[in-house]
Amino acid sequence: MSNGSDQPVIKNADDEPDQSSQETAEEAEAKGLALKTQGNEALMAGHYPEAVHHYSTALSHLPNNAIILSNRAQAYIKLENYGLAIQDATHAIEADPKYPKGYYRRGTAEFALGRAKAARKDFRAVCKLRPKDRDARAKLAACDKAVREAAFAAAILSEESVPLSETFKASSIPVEKGYDGPHPDGGGGPLGDVDAETALFEPGKLPREFVLRSIEHMKEQKVVHKRYVAHLLISAKRYYESMSSLIEIPLPELGPDESDPTAKPRLTVCGDTHGQYYDVMNIFELNGLPSSRNPYLFNGDFVDRGSFSVEVILTLLLFKMSDPDCIHLHRGNHETRNMNKIYGFEGEVKAKYDDRIFDLFLEVFSYMPLASVVGGKVFVTHGGLPTEPDVTLSDIRKIKRGCEPPNSGLMSDLLWADPQPFPGKSPSKRGVGFSFGPDITEAFLKHNGLQLLVRSHEVKDEGYLVEHGGKTITVFSAPNYCDSMGNKGAFIHFDETFEPRFTQYEAVPHPDVRPMAYAAGMGGLFM
Repeated sequence: MSNGSDQPVIKNADDEPDQSSQETAEEAEAKGLALKTQGNEALMAGHYPEAVHHYSTALSHLPNNAIILSNRAQAYIKLENYGLAIQDATHAIEADPKYPKGYYRRGTAEFALGRAKAARKDFRAVCKLRPKDRDARAKLAACDKAVREAAFAAAILSEESVPLSETFKASSIPVEKGYDGPHPDGGGGPLGDVDAETALFEPGKLPREFVLRSIEHMKEQKVVHKRYVAHLLISAKRYYESMSSLIEIPLPELGPDESDPTAKPRLTVCGDTHGQYYDVMNIFELNGLPSSRNPYLFNGDFVDRGSFSVEVILTLLLFKMSDPDCIHLHRGNHETRNMNKIYGFEGEVKAKYDDRIFDLFLEVFSYMPLASVVGGKVFVTHGGLPTEPDVTLSDIRKIKRGCEPPNSGLMSDLLWADPQPFPGKSPSKRGVGFSFGPDITEAFLKHNGLQLLVRSHEVKDEGYLVEHGGKTITVFSAPNYCDSMGNKGAFIHFDETFEPRFTQYEAVPHPDVRPMAYAAGMGGLFM
């Protein structure tokens, strides 16, 4: 569908036919306003899909009502459907150019996508319409700051500087006498031999006891010392730098239960965890700790949103560097600078460590693999499939990393794409990339000799969803996402049959730190 330009229109899934010709203006207004009230109630209660449904039905009676359009935009923002939110807010502005919330919603959605200049323009419009609105002025200031920071970062990147990981000396960081956390050699302090200490963090050499003690230390809301975190990140970056963008993951030779020789070998695939550390710990409680006999694949979005993102990613990297075969990690769309700046991870790292540690995290993220093939049959990636025809696994294997994702292309598709129920491709409801239909899934799998796609990237009420005639599975492992969605979490087991077996679970309690606690600027708008 086209709007008369080269840009296709994003069709709202809940749009209903216009009924205004079948009723009087008075009847249409009464029905539309009643439905708007129901939508407002659902929005306030956190029932965002229900709110979208009520607003969409209301718009079938009052299609040009700026307030209803703006309210639906807010519901889409809560659902992270920023592309649809921008579309609705734009329609609200067209319906009433003096309605400030249209600009406010559009600015919020633009900011969520890292488009600070576009957001700044909208918040300037809000401030012009409401000069005394302190919140709008604060949002405008946040946009100004983001634009300045983006320009500064671009200037730095334009200089061919040596990566921090190549010059940073982790062993130069002193360990304070009051530090009561774990040390990698199991002793009471850092090793005197710098080379020996560095060697402890090489892949496969990090003592598992250090990993387990670090986990317990972080459970108590204490930080592992910056010296050891820097060692870990530098080693992980070098490890991932040597890998392909696509990795092959075999099933383990033995099952996870040493006491049961008949236990089938299996791999556990987890979706988004988004800083929900205590829910990750619950996964390990339910399913066992990662080991070469009980391997895991975590499919991106380890950080942001939840306020224990540092603990999540450090735990996963500690296991990885202790035993590379026990855990596999993919990059998600939130393992990126723009997302980290908006959704809390940058603020959390700087609160618990400093800006240099954050820069090292970004280096690690930039080299993480983008996809895996499990057992030669299951393709796993965070977002979805490339929408260009005839893409091969070899093409994916050759994707250049060590950078922030571009706005389009193969890397963007793998990190951002979503499935849709109808054939073909269409602009994503997120405002980035495309959505792909069952025909695209079928063609990609057949072309590459695969039988199943597993992806994450979207919250699901039951923790997972099977689509595209059983060919596409979404798995999401952050239960009660952001302490508000009420969804279950799930993970998948694959054994030699490659038939997915799902485990669902509820959220567990965590310390009283709200999600997005470290997000700056407009972070609270996305809760």
